[in-house]
Amino acid sequence: MSSMNYKGYTARIEFSEDDGVFWGKVLGLPAATSISFEGETVAHLVQDFHSAVDFYIADCAKSGKAALKPASGKLMLRVAPEVHSAALIAAQASGLSLNQWAAKALQQATHR
Repeated sequence: MSSMNYKGYTARIEFSEDDGVFWGKVLGLPAATSISFEGETVAHLVQDFHSAVDFYIADCAKSGKAALKPASGKLMLRVAPEVHSAALIAAQASGLSLNQWAAKALQQATHR
């Protein structure tokens, strides 16, 4: 998967052979909110991505709504009690809180 980032928004990029265009969609937004864009060249794709995000932000401001970001930074997980216990033990063994340990594990897993 190819991706692009702009103003904190990340988009997945695809190529449609049938249409002969690159297209993308911003990831991590609620289902009711969709930002998509396309371009026949990479330069046009980047330009349309930036324009789509800028339009979304401006439209939200105009209507008095806060622009949604792909994630708030707050994450609630439901896992099996055994996994929770094992993660807590691993965190304590590392000298970290469970939150710090989980954040580090997620960061490593997503290569961020």
